[in-house]
Amino acid sequence: MKERRRSPAGSQGRRLGQKDARAGRLILEQLGGLDDMQEQTAMGDVDLAVVDTMVTRYGTESDAAIPILLGLQDAYGYLPLEVLQRVAEKTNITADQLYGVATFYSRFRLDPVGKHIIRVCHGTSCHVRGVVNITQAICEELGLDGEGTTEDMNFTVEKVACLGCCSLSPVIMIDETVYGGLTRNKARKVIKRWVREGAE
Repeated sequence: MKERRRSPAGSQGRRLGQKDARAGRLILEQLGGLDDMQEQTAMGDVDLAVVDTMVTRYGTESDAAIPILLGLQDAYGYLPLEVLQRVAEKTNITADQLYGVATFYSRFRLDPVGKHIIRVCHGTSCHVRGVVNITQAICEELGLDGEGTTEDMNFTVEKVACLGCCSLSPVIMIDETVYGGLTRNKARKVIKRWVREGAE
């Protein structure tokens, strides 16, 4: 089993605005930290003051939509609908425009995600080497019927078109760590290790 740490490859939408996202994270750290804010959001307590901070920094016109949304997603872990509405109220960007951006780029999410993201590559190379069975094994190990988030909000499993690691196929990425040359059993061992380390 091959393991690497790397930045996820993908569409331009995934890479877009990384500099702005980092700036947004700095703001959030000054406000009290990302982990606390995401924990509050998971419990249904959305602090809309973060929206005002992002709008103040990035502006109110349509070209500010992506950096604002990137910063907000880093804060909440996803984009709650009430947050999109608040942005629309505070800017000259309509709710429809914001929703369009949020659903067009795969970087954005409208549903809560787990603490750890498991991206399973379903590109051609991974597909022909059995990634469907590997995906099934991962989901079984986490008690999921398919893609989605575990009840304890620790893991989210999602299929992606390509991770840019074809030489390692079949491959998955958990957060920023890449695991290649997987089989069903190897994938199960990886997941068990992450679950065990999370419980410690």
